[in-house]
Amino acid sequence: MTKKSPKKAKSQRSRERALLKKVHLNAAGIDVGADTHWVAVPEDRDERPVRSFGVFTSDLIALCEWLKACQIQTVAMESTGVYWIPLFQMLERNGFEVRLVNASHAKNVPGRKSDVKDCQWLQQLDTFGMLRGSFRPQAQICVVRSYLRLRDTLSKDCNSLVQRMQKALTEMNIQIHRVISDITGVTGMSILRAILAGERDCIKLAQLKHPQIKSSTQQIAKALEGDYCQEHLFALQTALELYDSYQLKIMECDQRVEKALGTFEAKVEVSAPDLSRLRSAQKRQEALRRHHLEQMTGADLTKLPGLDLLAVERILSEIGLDMNCWPSEKHFCAWLNVAPNNRISGGKILASKPRKNANRAATALRLAAQSAMQSKTAVGAFIRRIKVRLGAPTAINAGAHKLARLLYRMLKFGKAYVQTGQETYERLFKERMLRNLQRKARELGFHLTPMTTAIVS
Repeated sequence: MTKKSPKKAKSQRSRERALLKKVHLNAAGIDVGADTHWVAVPEDRDERPVRSFGVFTSDLIALCEWLKACQIQTVAMESTGVYWIPLFQMLERNGFEVRLVNASHAKNVPGRKSDVKDCQWLQQLDTFGMLRGSFRPQAQICVVRSYLRLRDTLSKDCNSLVQRMQKALTEMNIQIHRVISDITGVTGMSILRAILAGERDCIKLAQLKHPQIKSSTQQIAKALEGDYCQEHLFALQTALELYDSYQLKIMECDQRVEKALGTFEAKVEVSAPDLSRLRSAQKRQEALRRHHLEQMTGADLTKLPGLDLLAVERILSEIGLDMNCWPSEKHFCAWLNVAPNNRISGGKILASKPRKNANRAATALRLAAQSAMQSKTAVGAFIRRIKVRLGAPTAINAGAHKLARLLYRMLKFGKAYVQTGQETYERLFKERMLRNLQRKARELGFHLTPMTTAIVS
């Protein structure tokens, strides 16, 4: 086979580009970097169609002014770390249509790779309409998303502080975790604060237990006998003080989330909940937040199995409220990466394992499916049936897929979720299996006859 010369190959590529239809004539491409942004515009717009700009605010303003002078309307840029966020916001405020492109979709740069060729390649692909922008919710939703992501970070830091407290207690041979399931509960925190206040009488410490604790006072007192060393007490005190400060910040994040959600307009009018039956202030606050979310979305999403109020807020902060961004629930599940990713070649499915990604909404749905696995609901029965046949990971992903489809329908069409129960699901599943067996029997020329069990006297 003869090898084509570089000139012939280049002319062939030029002819192929000429055959393509230009969709965005006023397109620009930006290669985002930590120190420099490289920008490419069409060659007929400026003597220097490729320029580099710094990352300071004055540089970003100059970049936008240069794009306006070149009569640019659409801009394609890669999502590089967090460096793209200030530039993205600056371009949107200046009226440009910005497409945030997945780097894996535009990585095949012809020739030797460089920053200049990257921005030119992005500009060329966007000109011919070969780039698809990543999903980004509305600015109002992004505010809620930032608060909830910060809350998740603070919660993870709190978990590490709980481990430090547990380590300090273990080093002092205080085996409180053997008799109390959660040291951050009412009983655990009361005992820890009393220990740090100087109390060493195990009986008095054990009497601080909550009435719902199953362990007896003698068992708790026996677990509290230990070696109270000053260095370990200081480590316990430090971890506890940091834990309290993080809890205050988490409460502040919740207040800011509630305030940000209060700016959304109500989609439907729902009657206010009856707060007279709720005794604690926390439950009354949760009822009001749930009522506001139902007005904002048009459906009570907390009725879905495994989804509590915080999980619903996390999912909504990631996907937004407008389901028209996805043409159907199949597109929505594929974007969440909870649907099977069928790789077909020659008419055969080679693999169907979903791709790995860090979609926070999908993670929340998988956690909800894991919680719903033990529930007496139709979704729980479905997950358990898949678990027996294909294992727990596949079953959890299938449950997340089912929850995502229900969530899409509730948000788009405003339909309420009706709980059917596992008995109804199992009955319908048996009826469906029976119809399939009867159909196969007819195809093979047989007839199914139900077995009658003999009654033994």
